Amino acid sequence: MAPERVIYLRLAYDGTRYAGWQIQPEEPTVQGVLMETLAVLEKAPVKVVGASRTDAGVHARGQGASFCTSSSIPPRGYLRGLNSLLPEDLAVREAREMPQGFHARFSARGKHYRYRIWNEERRDPLECRTAWHRLRALDLEAMARGAEHLVGRHDFESFRAASCDRENAVRELTRVEISADGPLVAVDVEGTAFLKHMVRILVGSLVEVGRGRRPPGWIAQALEQRNRASAGPTAPACGLCLERVFYDELA
Repeated sequence: MAPERVIYLRLAYDGTRYAGWQIQPEEPTVQGVLMETLAVLEKAPVKVVGASRTDAGVHARGQGASFCTSSSIPPRGYLRGLNSLLPEDLAVREAREMPQGFHARFSARGKHYRYRIWNEERRDPLECRTAWHRLRALDLEAMARGAEHLVGRHDFESFRAASCDRENAVRELTRVEISADGPLVAVDVEGTAFLKHMVRILVGSLVEVGRGRRPPGWIAQALEQRNRASAGPTAPACGLCLERVFYDELA
């Protein structure tokens, strides 16, 4: 029997019709579709692990996934074979054989998320699946000042879903930046690890600042209070995209 190999996949998907990454009964999920498709190539069930359990409706340009196999299929074979079978809203962008012990989730040393906001009175139907439409102009300078409070190592208890099951809410963010290209506003967030709905709550809170409903310093106060009710609303899933997962092996 051939020795087991570890295969890494970089995935991109439009999450609109999926109930998130993780397999759920009677719901289409990214993990479920990928495993079903891999089983066709492997002619046997294959367990795939992902770097991030993206929520329902969340997109990805750089989701990391990995699986073990004793097959002799080369990485390019997985790239071409999977893309010939997967639906149009899910694609493999890269396939590599990795060292033994590599794990898409546990080997990750950080992630980059981008949240997109279409900030114009007129909606754009080409952006409706991938951006949050906000009609009134946002104060991006105030949002940037509020974002400064989020960088560093903090207890993000106020910025996670009530259903989050992680015991510890301490996380480290290395980057929270606001930028704009015409009416398209982007919030880029990088960190070592994230909590359930964390980026979406951060964005919802920053938008409250951008609307003038809260001062930039309110973000720091919300952090200190460690209470979900102290922060802003959860931004819609449609605007969030997992851009990249960082691995030492792929640096």
